[in-house]
Order: sequence, then structure tokens, then C-alpha cells
Amino acid sequence: MTLLESKSISMGVQAPNFSLKGVDDQVHGLPEYSDAKILVVVFMCNHCPYVQAIWDRLVALQTKFKGKNVQFLGINPNFHPDYPEDSLEKMKEYHEKYEMNFPYLIDESQDVARAYGSQCTPDIFVYNSERKLSYHGRLDDNWQEPESVEKEELSEAIEVLLRGEVPSEDQNPSMGCSIKWR
Repeated sequence: MTLLESKSISMGVQAPNFSLKGVDDQVHGLPEYSDAKILVVVFMCNHCPYVQAIWDRLVALQTKFKGKNVQFLGINPNFHPDYPEDSLEKMKEYHEKYEMNFPYLIDESQDVARAYGSQCTPDIFVYNSERKLSYHGRLDDNWQEPESVEKEELSEAIEVLLRGEVPSEDQNPSMGCSIKWR
């Protein structure tokens, strides 16, 4: 496992379009979520301990912002023969296990992860209503111990956007396992 931080990406970059199969066996694309005021795209996978440590918190955040027009999406870029735990079938199991309340999609070609500039799991991107990047950072200040979290950075960025304001560009990178590029 190689630990990486998310890349520095300029705020205001437009969200790339995609067409990806989900755990529901349906194809999903960016236009499907055009009604969401805020779109949170999380590059994640099943086997990564950094993702597993925050999975419940991601689900809780989608619940927290239910009814506020915030949509989370999980995208798994680790479709790789050396990582069978990240297969679509296993994704379906994890979706059920964690009672995910947002779509979980597979990026078989890894083209979407490349287009977004993702390099680790989890890698969190938040887009405003115009689908311009407004936050690219970590979930909070303690991925290992949820009870010790003092600063909920992702939640705070979403709240700022919901107020019609712009999050600070002083953002801490996410960190996690490297994407398993083919």
C-alpha cells in the first residue's frame, strides 16, 4: 500500500463528464445530477483502509444533507486484476454492508479518475451548482478516530456552499492508498 496525498487542483475547474456503471447495474452520468446544488464526488474503493475508516462518515454526511440538495457519488477507479476486492460484485456487497445512500460507480477504464486528477482513495471533490470545483480536500482532521475529530472540513465546505459563499482555498489534502493504475 502506497500512501499518497491528493493532488493540488485549481479551484473553479469544471467537473468532467462521465458515463459509469453503478452497483444498481445502471449507467450514470454527470447530467443525471444536474438538479443537485452541490455534488460531492469521492474516489474510493473497497480494500483501502483509509476509505473503510471513513465510509460510515460519508454515509452520515449524505444523510445530514438529505433534503438540502447535496448529492454524494462514490467512484471506484481500482478495477484491477490484482485487487479482486474492488470488483463490481464486491462493490455491491460493500454498498449493502455500509448501507450506502448514494450511488457507487465503477471506473473500469480509469479514464474518469484521470480526467478528475484523482490519485488516491479517498479523494474528495466538491462542485458547486455550476459544477466548478469548490473544495478538494480531506473529510476531517482525524481519519482514524472519529470520536477525536475536531474539524469536519468536508461538512464545513458544504455548509459554506449552501450559504452561497466560497470555501477557503486553504484546504488540507485527502490522503489514502494510491490508485492501482493499470
